[in-house]
Amino acid sequence: MAKLSQFNYPLTNANVALYPHTSEHVIKNGRKKTTFYVKRPDECNLVIVQRKTGKVFLHKIDRKGKSIRDEEGNKVPLKFSDILDFFDEGDTFVFNDTKVMPARLYSRKEKTDAKIEVFLLRELNADMRLWDVLVEPARKIRIGNKLFFEDDTLVAEVVDNTTSRGRTLRFLHDYSHDEFKRRLYALGQPPLPRYVMDLRAKDKKNHPDIEEEPEDFQCIYACNEGAVTAPSTGLHFTRQMMKRIDINGINTAFLTLHCGLSNFQLIDVEDLSKHKPESEEMHVSAETCKLVNDTKRSGHKVCAIGASTLKAMETCVGTDGFIKEYSGWTSKFIYPPYDFGSATCFLTNLYHPMSPMMMEACAFGGYEAVMTAYKQALKAGFKVGCFGDALLII
Repeated sequence: MAKLSQFNYPLTNANVALYPHTSEHVIKNGRKKTTFYVKRPDECNLVIVQRKTGKVFLHKIDRKGKSIRDEEGNKVPLKFSDILDFFDEGDTFVFNDTKVMPARLYSRKEKTDAKIEVFLLRELNADMRLWDVLVEPARKIRIGNKLFFEDDTLVAEVVDNTTSRGRTLRFLHDYSHDEFKRRLYALGQPPLPRYVMDLRAKDKKNHPDIEEEPEDFQCIYACNEGAVTAPSTGLHFTRQMMKRIDINGINTAFLTLHCGLSNFQLIDVEDLSKHKPESEEMHVSAETCKLVNDTKRSGHKVCAIGASTLKAMETCVGTDGFIKEYSGWTSKFIYPPYDFGSATCFLTNLYHPMSPMMMEACAFGGYEAVMTAYKQALKAGFKVGCFGDALLII
């Protein structure tokens, strides 16, 4: 029986990434020194796990597994952009192209003017203007309450309680659907995880003056709207990286899994077989299936980019190891031991203790090897989370 406590490890705030990987640059002009920062998410740290041997690498290795050293004899640390050294022409990367909604909004409650956070989950019925949301603080929000958004340009009425924090809202307006969505999203903010927001607020003085931009929490290839959090591993891919992938002859395939509440859901049972994650909508096209399956038939590598991509592939894979066209929902929860059917490689982030994404990595790369990788990476100062450093299992 897999136990929740098996996936715990000590973590301090210093090992939590709060921003995309950033390079510091200093310009000297006489005695004056100016420091500025450039976001380089594709230059974050990388740790590699070899599935067959269980070996862990934090430094560059050649194809024979030997360390590469610089002119002074020091081991050269691995960076995210080095992943392409482990793939050949004809291999395929599979990405999740879900697009994150600006899901976090703020409203005020009628009569009391209490500030209420509204977190959009999904649109239930466009004609009836119904949305599934979370509210905070939930204890103040009851059926019949009205919520007024910025400048009262939008008003919503609570029509149902769905969970302890969940509510169904009916928006009251006379706009067309497209105009309503435009106004709603204009009020929204990127739905950064709560731990990022809380730690940023506590530690503002110690962080460099990095400008926060909405695109920091959106993959550059995102196109199908519906996620309430980003498929984090994809955030490391820059336009330059995507160009290099193309130049190297590596194929790119895309599927859609709208990352939902299961990414935030705390697991509160020791016996993992009793955990029931929230369902997420997903779509895999025939075109993607053909490309991925042809890659496997030709003996090339298929690399799942991110935990959501691997979950989607395992949802639609057949007993023959090939993925099938699929449109529906998945509540798949992957933890060791697990037999994978489709992907041969897995690229993911380092994640928080006892998170579903960490468990998925342990299932793919082997529990002992991945836990060793986490231990070594944290000792070396690597960071975890949605903006954290990366783990490649080959």
